[in-house]
Amino acid sequence: MSSQSSSLISDNHRPPASSLPGETLAFAERIFDGARAGDLPLLTSAIEAGLPVELTNASGNNLLMLAAYHGRAELVRFLLSRGAQPDRLNERGQSALSGAVFKGWTEVVKALVEAGADIRAGKPNAIDCAYIHN
Repeated sequence: MSSQSSSLISDNHRPPASSLPGETLAFAERIFDGARAGDLPLLTSAIEAGLPVELTNASGNNLLMLAAYHGRAELVRFLLSRGAQPDRLNERGQSALSGAVFKGWTEVVKALVEAGADIRAGKPNAIDCAYIHN
């Protein structure tokens, strides 16, 4: 198995130094952690207050990718309903769908496909990940 397939949607590289205030960085981290944890009330409040649904972290992972990779189907459906793009790729060329397939999150995969996610988008794509997962 390649190193790419063994760590889809990784957040493990050190982000570049930022000139943003510490409070802003802490808020952003709380939002990304909320996406991973499926914190629907937090993300609903933030997005309704104007937080961009396509907010991305230093790895290029948006909220949808993080929620999908961690199996948060309810949050995935909410983000899609608010305009999250199901085929957006991170800096490694990976999609939310490929991450969900790789992890085996059936409800997340279903939500993404119903929203029009392309099974061939990204590298590895969802088809490749299905082979890896099985």
